[in-house]
Amino acid sequence: MGPLRRPAEIAGPRSSLAATLLAISAVVALTTPFTARAQNGLQSPAPSLQGVATTAATSQPNESYRLGAGDVLDIRILNRPQLSRDAVRIDGNGMIRMPLIEGEIQAACKSEGELAKEIASRYLKYYRNPQVDVFVKEFHAREVALIGAVNQQGRYQMQRRVRLLELLTFAKGPSDKAGETINIVRGPRTDLCTNSPAAADTDAGGFISLRLNDTLRGDEKANPFVQSGDIVSIPEANQVYVIGHVYSPKAISMKEPITVSRAIAMAGGPLRDSKTDRIHILRQVPGGGGQSELYVSLKAIAKKQAEDVLLLPNDIVEVQESTGKSILRSLIGTVGGSVGQLPAILIP
Repeated sequence: MGPLRRPAEIAGPRSSLAATLLAISAVVALTTPFTARAQNGLQSPAPSLQGVATTAATSQPNESYRLGAGDVLDIRILNRPQLSRDAVRIDGNGMIRMPLIEGEIQAACKSEGELAKEIASRYLKYYRNPQVDVFVKEFHAREVALIGAVNQQGRYQMQRRVRLLELLTFAKGPSDKAGETINIVRGPRTDLCTNSPAAADTDAGGFISLRLNDTLRGDEKANPFVQSGDIVSIPEANQVYVIGHVYSPKAISMKEPITVSRAIAMAGGPLRDSKTDRIHILRQVPGGGGQSELYVSLKAIAKKQAEDVLLLPNDIVEVQESTGKSILRSLIGTVGGSVGQLPAILIP
């Protein structure tokens, strides 16, 4: 017989095993509710995320380009070259025609993908699972014209919504001759997509005049979305003309009030032997009632002995030579040089 063990030694391993089992049970008990709570916690936010996604989708307008009258499309049907078309123009009613398809297909107001699905559904009558691709070859539905005192006049074709200030940036901004206003001539809206985002702020047409400086600052009220068919123009500023015996005879834009001394300085100043004590100002009488003449002295103005006359639009300031040169000859030299720089355009 082996040595007898004390009760404590016999109970020790059993109590150790029991303690271990008790610890495992406690861990399982604690872990199970935690896991359930974690699973519930992961599932509960799902509806709110879905709601956010839905809200974002509905609150943001679809910015995909919507086809319109005048656009030219390339339509490709896979493995069906006899049905594909290279240049399909959308007519004025927003419709197109395709081979084998009876009737017209509405293309206006649809995106490229939506029109492709529509055409494919029409061909299901003849073919199994037709694959159709639609591409815009030429954009003509959203075209605006920009003319006047801008650095790059032209017709601008928009593939998305464009605000007035952004349009000016594409035209490289107003020119040095730009005045204080920017005008939009807007005809009656012919947009077929009455539910499109672009139709939300349209009107029946008219004439809109805005301050150019407000537009350039990005003022929301002076920076509307331009619409298809708009004619945007920036009139040149009123001008005064400095001619005669100066370094650089020129027309000066009146973007701000200009006095006679400043106008002459902007023209390079008087040449030697000029009659600075008798500057001739030829002024148009309002209402077309002829012309009036003024004479001022630059010497007296410099000594603050005479008023520095504020010029009016279309004033002609002549600095004469001491011998007295004809104003008419100066005008012919100035205007004739400008006319020679204009492009020759053939009118058919």
